[in-house]
Amino acid sequence: MPPFRLAVRLKCLSLPLPKALARAREIGVGAVEFDARGPVKPQDLTPTALREIRKLLTDFELKVAAVEFQTRRGYGSTDELDRRVEATKAVMRMAHALGAELVVNQVGQVPDDLASPEGQTLVEVLSDLGAYSEHAGAWLAAETGSESGADLRRLLDALPKGSLAVTLNPGNLIVNDHSPAEAVKALGDDIRHVRAIDGVRDLGRRRGTEVEVGRGSTDWPALLGSLEEHGYRGSIAVGRENADNPLVEIGHAVGYLSAL
Repeated sequence: MPPFRLAVRLKCLSLPLPKALARAREIGVGAVEFDARGPVKPQDLTPTALREIRKLLTDFELKVAAVEFQTRRGYGSTDELDRRVEATKAVMRMAHALGAELVVNQVGQVPDDLASPEGQTLVEVLSDLGAYSEHAGAWLAAETGSESGADLRRLLDALPKGSLAVTLNPGNLIVNDHSPAEAVKALGDDIRHVRAIDGVRDLGRRRGTEVEVGRGSTDWPALLGSLEEHGYRGSIAVGRENADNPLVEIGHAVGYLSAL
């Protein structure tokens, strides 16, 4: 397996930024994923604050793999869309200032018909954000969610090439009864970030649940092998928000992935 760079999602540590960065380094990763709705927000990133954060990152020998920016609605919904787009652009600028090229968010449900009003809005907005990425120096990376890899592929093909990157979340796919392996085949070279989240399906209840990495249905050796075949050299970010003991679980996930 190639030496993928492991990262920690800082929001999952639930610690102040300096302590979170110190803990990430103790765990043994080389990168972190910031949360734009956490302690570091675009509006608070003054030149002084940016210098302080950069110094902390240098002191702990950490890079920023990506910046997360979750929105309540996708980019196909017209409700407060302008504000959502401008906020996303601000996070793109913030990500670039921190040394990251990716902003992670779910873009919203991909309609069956991209020619529908919602589909057209989604394509237009993501095309605009893709064009803005060239100026900002950071790209939106759509996190796999309720749609299959094939459906997200349809959306990518409807956009100007390079407008949208992909964050692979195997746990999300399994919970929604989709195949991570098929998603990698469909999305291939557009995958630029991976979240190490696992999941299982409860066939009796017809629903899925996120679980600790290595205890779910994801075939991690095969998945990492498939990513390698596509030349993946991005980060693999560990940490999920509903863990009972996030520090222990993140440590186990890092150890499990490193052992592969």
